[in-house]
Amino acid sequence: MKVLFVAAEAVPFAKTGGLADVAGSLPKELRNQGVDVRVIMPKFGKISEEFRQQMEHVYDGELQVSWRTKFVGLDKLDYDGVTFYFVDNEEYFNREGFYGYDDDAERFSFFSRAVLNLLPAMDFWPDVIHTNDWHAGLVNVFLKLEHMDDERYSKIRTLYTIHNLKYQGVFPKNVMPDVLGLDWKYFNNGDLEFYDAVNFMKGGLIYADYISTVSHTYAQEIQYPYFGEHLDGLLRSRKDDLYGIINGLDYERYNPRTDKNLFETYDVDSFDRKIDNKTELQTLLGLPTERRVPMVALVSRLVEPKGMDLIVRMMDEILQHEKIQFVLLGTGEKRYEDWFKGLAWRFPREVSVNIRFSNQLAQRIYAAADIFLMPSNYEPCGIGQLIAMRYGAIPVVRETGGLKDTVIPYDKSTGRGTGFVFRDYNAHEMMYALKRALTAYGNFAEWHQLVQNAMKADYSWQKSAKKYIELYEQLLKKKD
Repeated sequence: MKVLFVAAEAVPFAKTGGLADVAGSLPKELRNQGVDVRVIMPKFGKISEEFRQQMEHVYDGELQVSWRTKFVGLDKLDYDGVTFYFVDNEEYFNREGFYGYDDDAERFSFFSRAVLNLLPAMDFWPDVIHTNDWHAGLVNVFLKLEHMDDERYSKIRTLYTIHNLKYQGVFPKNVMPDVLGLDWKYFNNGDLEFYDAVNFMKGGLIYADYISTVSHTYAQEIQYPYFGEHLDGLLRSRKDDLYGIINGLDYERYNPRTDKNLFETYDVDSFDRKIDNKTELQTLLGLPTERRVPMVALVSRLVEPKGMDLIVRMMDEILQHEKIQFVLLGTGEKRYEDWFKGLAWRFPREVSVNIRFSNQLAQRIYAAADIFLMPSNYEPCGIGQLIAMRYGAIPVVRETGGLKDTVIPYDKSTGRGTGFVFRDYNAHEMMYALKRALTAYGNFAEWHQLVQNAMKADYSWQKSAKKYIELYEQLLKKKD
């Protein structure tokens, strides 16, 4: 089976969020399970010179962007056994950032059209094109509208994965003729129209053969208005073609036994060395060195969907009544950054606030923490709770999306479970869940069992990749 995986970003070349982790890890596991999978993404200017020097140049040519003729190039690089292709156009991609530009509609319609037009240059004719998020949504559209007369293309099936429905690629409607070069009928019939604008994700959903998203619960949630971001009706209409597959975690990259970022490496059988990581981090961050004080960690973007309002509402009270240390790493909205700085000023011996991002510090926090706080309002899948469990930090999460699918509520009577869960988006419910975790922490034997449960849970890519392969196979059997 041949699969072309289309994404705007992939680790280790470019990353802004979880999509990059998936695009860097899932293809590797698909390859391990016998799939001939290749990845294609833009050749962003921020890709490191080390990788750029290793790329093999494949093709130079031209591509129509409506009435414009633009240069298009193609490079490739084998990394971890997977072939990555890079669509080259310096005007569009050689910039300081990845997204957020006024011409994003033009940049990513160019990318989507290039993916299809460059297949002959790759000499790779996939059975399935697996497109991801709004940046690649138009691949599905252009395949059906511009290439169906070519037998090589007409056999290709498409799977479109939603990583976060909130980001849809919505642009003024004048991009239809001026940028996309498509007839107005595809706007007027509703295929691309969205509140009198053009929606790349909507087009991707309508023209995809199958749709998936990154957890079973999120696949159900987005069919209702609260989570549906005004596309719930469309998703309900395609519910028979909509699947939820939980993201996995790269167990080679995230492994406390081999992680070079840690003060001390450890595994499920060397619990004491995990505690050594806590005391080393306490020293590094200027907190009192106390092995038995529970450390509560937050590694997150400081934005409303991540549940910051709940933490702001309750953390003062928690720190006044519970003997804990609270360690934060992240950046985000200024109002939250300022509030957490104030929290550290009010509780200097209990709180360390680090308004930045450092991969090394993040890994050290996962290894040091006893409890990992993730009270998201919504969470399509989430990677923080998976890393936390892998490193033996017990998650306290809200029951939504991928958090619901991956964190098993702890049952004291049976000793089963991997974390603590609360249902409603409510600050007091979050506090009570955290207090349940702190109570369990007070019983060493109970806590040790809970940590073992979390560290032994298997959320590697093996199971998820197998489910994707089953979906690809089912897709190839699907009749038009």
